[in-house]
Amino acid sequence: MDVDLPGTDDPRRVAVRSWLEEHPDPSPTELARSGYVAPHWPEPWGLAADPIHQLIIDDELVRAGVARPNNPIAIGWAGPTILFAGSEEQKQRYLWPMLTGEEHWCQLFSEPDHGSDLANLSTRAVRDGERYIVTGSKIWSSGAHRSHFGILIARTDPDVPKHKGVSYFICPMDAPGLELSPIIDITTAHSFNQTFFDEVEIPVENRIGEEGDGWRLAKVTLGNERVSLSGEGALWGQGPTASDLVDLVRNAGGLDDQLLVDRLVQVYIEGEVLSLIRARTLMARLRGEAPGPEASVRKALADDHGQHVMQLAKDLCGAHGMLTDAAPLGVASGERFTPVVTGTGQTRRAADGQATTPQPTDPWHDGFMFSPALTIGGGTSEVQRNIIAERVLGLPHDVDVEQGLSWVESRAQVKR
Repeated sequence: MDVDLPGTDDPRRVAVRSWLEEHPDPSPTELARSGYVAPHWPEPWGLAADPIHQLIIDDELVRAGVARPNNPIAIGWAGPTILFAGSEEQKQRYLWPMLTGEEHWCQLFSEPDHGSDLANLSTRAVRDGERYIVTGSKIWSSGAHRSHFGILIARTDPDVPKHKGVSYFICPMDAPGLELSPIIDITTAHSFNQTFFDEVEIPVENRIGEEGDGWRLAKVTLGNERVSLSGEGALWGQGPTASDLVDLVRNAGGLDDQLLVDRLVQVYIEGEVLSLIRARTLMARLRGEAPGPEASVRKALADDHGQHVMQLAKDLCGAHGMLTDAAPLGVASGERFTPVVTGTGQTRRAADGQATTPQPTDPWHDGFMFSPALTIGGGTSEVQRNIIAERVLGLPHDVDVEQGLSWVESRAQVKR
């Protein structure tokens, strides 16, 4: 299911090459104004480009060695939601600084007590004239300590069904009353935070869409997130792939242990299946179809696959795998996996607790340590499988526990 891109004489490719010849080292502002940062966005922020046009632009930027601003939560999740339901004033105020990388964003969705049941959130936003007063807490806020704004969902009406009483806000991360507590993960990186809201004031003009429409908008954001977390790399689209591991083993002369060979074949097959699913999604986009629950299918498969790849890589280290500088079969890649991309790098903790600059190291150890998070972050595997069951297989939304037990008992009696 390969997609053959148009040749060098295609007008779209010619246009990109001509622009790059005129701007060999474009500034972030020049790149954003050209529409090449998010070409699928509508004009004037993008080019309303179809998937083939997007691939051509990507191809030419890579060929020219030009990198887009690294602002994934802003461009991948916050921006599409503002484009979908934001006011014209919000679009003009927030979209350009996203595209240039001047303003970074984080996501304020998950809560300490309701991570998997997102709609059951308890953070409150009470309207008081032309402002909302927000109280509560969010957790796993990636890059919040380096962000200018956050996309926030909070409960504005506790007296209606949980999916109806949620609203969606743009939250300034320097607002009085907002405090962050760093979460240092097992790789020693400060990627996540817990965010506390102590009567934080958010202007009504920062609400996206109508009051009570936040759950619908959150699903728009989550749909983009789950596609973004299912890229080529084994770790939420980042890091090494199963093919990288196969190449490493091949270059090292192969394996004598048949069980390890079988596991290597299995992760390679999984990687190829995921590549086919990605190609299938691309073809659907080319037909003009919007991504649906297949985003959950991709993520559910990709998360398990990432853990399989990293576990095998660690096992290929042998006894040396107990050390942090371990590499499969002793072959180091010289690259480091950065588990959460925030646009401004990572910090690590030295022995004295002070932040230090990350040093290049092999990605396999950090990837192995981070891999348990794959089936939790961005929607747990259980949540993804519920979505697949309901929206793909057509199964009931919720099964009453007592009814489920009655069904099991009745089936048991029939068997007896």
